Amino acid sequence: MTTLVIEHESLAREITFTKGAMTVLLDDGRQVSVPLVWYPRLLHGSPAERQNYEFIGDGEGIHWPDLDEDISVEGILAGIASQESEMSLDAWLGKRNKRRQAPLSHMARGKAR
Repeated sequence: MTTLVIEHESLAREITFTKGAMTVLLDDGRQVSVPLVWYPRLLHGSPAERQNYEFIGDGEGIHWPDLDEDISVEGILAGIASQESEMSLDAWLGKRNKRRQAPLSHMARGKAR
């Protein structure tokens, strides 16, 4: 028996976000939407941070430099959510919160003088 295997690597061309989902437009015309809860770093990111993405390679993946997140198109198509451990995510959220609070604490000290 002969099996026909068609290999086509789908590539991302555009990304859009709604309140609870990310939609990836692929080079073959498909649009694939996934819930943001699958990718906690995207979920916790601001709209501006989510919009600051770049394609990896020719669109095989997507990288968010502000969120230190990488997602492959293959993983999206396979329905694979983030595999990040809770411990890793908690550490990332802790660092993120400290960075956000640092400028505020400096401003508060400056006003107290």
